[in-house]
Amino acid sequence: MADFPKLIPAFTIRVAINPPASLTPTLTFVPFAPEGGSIVSEPGYAVKLDAAIEHGADYIKLARDGQHVRLDVQSMARDTATGALLRMSYTGKIATTGAAGQVLRDEEGAGTTAFGEAFSVVEFEAGSKELAVLEEKVYVGSGRFIIEPGKPTIVEYKVSEVSA
Repeated sequence: MADFPKLIPAFTIRVAINPPASLTPTLTFVPFAPEGGSIVSEPGYAVKLDAAIEHGADYIKLARDGQHVRLDVQSMARDTATGALLRMSYTGKIATTGAAGQVLRDEEGAGTTAFGEAFSVVEFEAGSKELAVLEEKVYVGSGRFIIEPGKPTIVEYKVSEVSA
């Protein structure tokens, strides 16, 4: 077990999303809502970040078997302390056979989901020296949907750094 990678809790990412738009029968565009998105370092993580997501979108592609979707997210955030800009992107997969699939299909009765059906690989590009270290690291995330009546759907990811 000593040679396997370890995970170090790094960030919580929260994104409010607007209603999706179908581009093709298998491709959906989901714009981020302009308010409420953030990338925040976990207590004790070496890289301190408290960023507001200013814009972004997710392109969701249904897999041929219909059992999952593939994610392709591009976004831009600004560190609230320094004003430094940061590009965050991630790719991933969400299983469509459980509660997360109900949210993606906008089914009646869909609610907040547990972690475990959505996973991602997160990458950063930074314009500042302080945040450039993010570009050298590998991050993975586990996500869920948070559903509250009368509010935009929130996508939340717990993101960890992959370490030796």
